Amino acid sequence: MNTLSFGQTLKGRKGLYTITKKLHDCIWLVTNQNKEKFVAKSVSPFRLQNERDTQLRFQNRTPFIRPLIDEIEDSAPALILRFLDTNVLHASNTQRLTRPEVKYVAKRVLEALSVLHNEGHVHTDIKPSNVLVNHNQGGVRFKEAQLADFESTVYVDSSHAQNGDPIGTPIFRSPEAQLQMKWDTSTDIWSFGAMLISLLYGDGFHIFKPDVPVDHDEYDIKILMKHHRCFGPFPDSYEDIASQERLAALVWIMQNSPPETLKPFHLTTSREIFRGDKEFVLRAMKLDPRDRPTAQQLLDDVWFYRN
Repeated sequence: MNTLSFGQTLKGRKGLYTITKKLHDCIWLVTNQNKEKFVAKSVSPFRLQNERDTQLRFQNRTPFIRPLIDEIEDSAPALILRFLDTNVLHASNTQRLTRPEVKYVAKRVLEALSVLHNEGHVHTDIKPSNVLVNHNQGGVRFKEAQLADFESTVYVDSSHAQNGDPIGTPIFRSPEAQLQMKWDTSTDIWSFGAMLISLLYGDGFHIFKPDVPVDHDEYDIKILMKHHRCFGPFPDSYEDIASQERLAALVWIMQNSPPETLKPFHLTTSREIFRGDKEFVLRAMKLDPRDRPTAQQLLDDVWFYRN
């Protein structure tokens, strides 16, 4: 795969784009002939094709998916995507979101997920940095919010989902995906709930972040321990969906979580999190994926209509 570089001109099907700045690995800021800003994304051919196909399939069905604008097919294959001001992770770390702002973002993410899930597609990487926003003047801080990064989106019947392939970012990953069990659209609901907790608390808080570095041998098991300590215990119903080896791991996790280490989210006080917010989060954060509501069911929740 050829690497893009500053000042390079890219020829798309609809126009020319000049690279003006590197934003992240494989992500560049570009401008067209009219000096309008866009984003160029150049990843592996499989991921690029996967994102392209997903975008073309779904972006015209909802305004809450960041759209594909153009395709580059010359020296370095790339996608030209819409540019938005920032992502929700950066916005939240800069200034904690108000409750109306959290609900604004949550509703639009669920709208996008509902469209994907209705056709059996799993985003697989729901997290604050994959939700993009445009700023608003006064009132709610945002005038737009769109879900992005569809390079890993797959169908529920794919081998990736059926075989429990590793997906997403570990601290937002569902228990079943963390255990490399079969997963489906409900894994996105868990990730959505974990993201929601981060946005409600702000200040870079991630409820499942372990106390060891990412490359530590116990990083993944410590995330599962936090799943248990905050939303456990793992229910007996896991016997229906988990192998004996995985059940043994869960038993070990629960046995090695003394009472003083448990931090049940349902016991969080109203001084720490508003009661209505807590109840909404608890709907999504079910350890058994079969117990989680759909995106549409969450959209219908009274949480969106109450102060």
